[in-house]
Amino acid sequence: MASVSVRSLVKRFGADAAAVNGVSFTVREGEFVTLLGPSGCGKTTTLRCIAGLEVPEGGEILIGDELLTSAGRGVCLPPEQRRLGMVFQSYAVWPHMTVFENVAYGLRAQSVARAEVGERVTKALELVGLSGLQDRNATKLSGGQQQRVAVARALVYNPRVLLFDEPLSNLDAKLREQMRLELTRLVRELGITSIYVTHDQAEAMVMSDRIIVMHEGRIQQEGVPQAIYDEPASRFVADFIGVTNLLEGTAAGRGGEGGVWVEVPEAGARLLCGRRAEGVEPGERVTVSIRPEHISIEGAPAGPNRVEGTLTEAIYLGQSWDCRVRVKDVSLRVQAQGEVSLRPGQRVALGVLPRRCVLLRG
Repeated sequence: MASVSVRSLVKRFGADAAAVNGVSFTVREGEFVTLLGPSGCGKTTTLRCIAGLEVPEGGEILIGDELLTSAGRGVCLPPEQRRLGMVFQSYAVWPHMTVFENVAYGLRAQSVARAEVGERVTKALELVGLSGLQDRNATKLSGGQQQRVAVARALVYNPRVLLFDEPLSNLDAKLREQMRLELTRLVRELGITSIYVTHDQAEAMVMSDRIIVMHEGRIQQEGVPQAIYDEPASRFVADFIGVTNLLEGTAAGRGGEGGVWVEVPEAGARLLCGRRAEGVEPGERVTVSIRPEHISIEGAPAGPNRVEGTLTEAIYLGQSWDCRVRVKDVSLRVQAQGEVSLRPGQRVALGVLPRRCVLLRG
């Protein structure tokens, strides 16, 4: 195991704006960290710089105390000297080779002794659940099994760090969910420091010890999954992670328990907001983020954040209802739980606790 340190990383492609612009973060030994963001945010470029597949124009990268990359000192170790394992989006299996030969290929290229190759490949295949399939043609395997071959090929080098570049994006939804759990279990058991790149929020939430949200080449927020979801640091993070209602308003003064009153004209409402309310001044323009599942419908308790509206949509999803409620000039998305009777056109009461209303500034 080893830690990873990325310091003030900058990577440009031609005269365009920097794909990665001053990115800094640290991954502790044995930690599973996900770089999450939309296409073009710089997450894959950051991963490729760590792997040595891209040469940055600025910053440094260290594994433990070993300097791998330093633009200022002219240091950039080639990928094969970094002792990193990488799993790509494509399975990249050799179609003319067996499962064993695919996993053994890199070791043989390094002239590793035959007995050691056999031992290490066998162990890697056991770890990913492919024992007994070593003589099968790799392309005759299912998509999930081919992805396991790719993981075994990364593990067989005994890497200090594992890098994953959207490895599950080619799998169908059910298999992707299964592989999330298998990969998470595997890296936890092995204790290998891992950096995972994805645009899939569910993957990031399920698999990560910590999430780093990126946008336009910069880090927007980093933290444990629950903190990223419950307390987004910006409008972008709130909107990108899961589903939320974003309401524009003006701070109108302090309320109880450290909250801030916010006037929301489009909803004809005055909301008491208790999250990220520190330092907000009266008259300041703010955005209120409220998750659909945090809004109660029908039996809404009396309180400061109770409003009435008209139900315009109610879609039954089995465990919940996905609803749209018109409150003055705004349509709120609400997730209603349990056995409730809902029909479009009915008047409903909505309520939300102040601690579920997150204030976003700027």
